[in-house]
Amino acid sequence: MGLPSQPVTLSVQQIDEINQKLSTMRHDVNNILSLVLAAIEVARYKPQTTDRMIATLAEQPPKIGQAVGRFSDDFEKLFGITRD
Repeated sequence: MGLPSQPVTLSVQQIDEINQKLSTMRHDVNNILSLVLAAIEVARYKPQTTDRMIATLAEQPPKIGQAVGRFSDDFEKLFGITRD
């Protein structure tokens, strides 16, 4: 991973922007995890929905990965971090 060779200075606006993106990522991940918990509860109390809930659960990990990846890309861009 290539890190900047000099200190990185951020403006207040840049800090606010990355904070907003972090907040969005946290919100997205929390929503996805809430859906996971809800699907588990539905399957627990309505076993006839288990197949459908398993399908819903299986869709969630990639969504978390995408949310984290979007934030990571923005973070790396802002700080001048490159991937080897």
